[in-house]
Amino acid sequence: MAEHTSSSITIEATPADVMGVIADFARYPDWTGEVKEAEVLATDAQGRAQQVRLLLDAGAIKDDHTLAYTWTGDNEVSWTLVKSQMLRAIDGSYSLKAVDGGSRTEVTYQLTVDVKIPMLGMIKRKAEKVIIDRALAGLKKRVESGPKA
Repeated sequence: MAEHTSSSITIEATPADVMGVIADFARYPDWTGEVKEAEVLATDAQGRAQQVRLLLDAGAIKDDHTLAYTWTGDNEVSWTLVKSQMLRAIDGSYSLKAVDGGSRTEVTYQLTVDVKIPMLGMIKRKAEKVIIDRALAGLKKRVESGPKA
């Protein structure tokens, strides 16, 4: 099994507010940096995305892929690869934990990427780290700046 890369950040908002931004795939191009397009292909009974097509440009990793999402309660979402041009696998998750009585949220992002083309492990892990760090910084900035119309 491939090693995963993970990182955490604390956001000045409730877990519900943070998850609201994570679940709003249409806005991903506004704050993720790497996601250029996002299209929800299927939703569950609660209206949450089950399959999402993403056009990704993360430097060493460029791809048009579809991910399947699994929502665990209100504080965790994970995803796995359905189809891809460049990736063999991409498994990840956001886990949210309320801190300071729920006024702040610790967000942990975990990611494992396996590409179809040969790539040195250290380069792949660096790309994973860049994706995670940019996503967490973008998420923090997006959530803390408040809702956008």
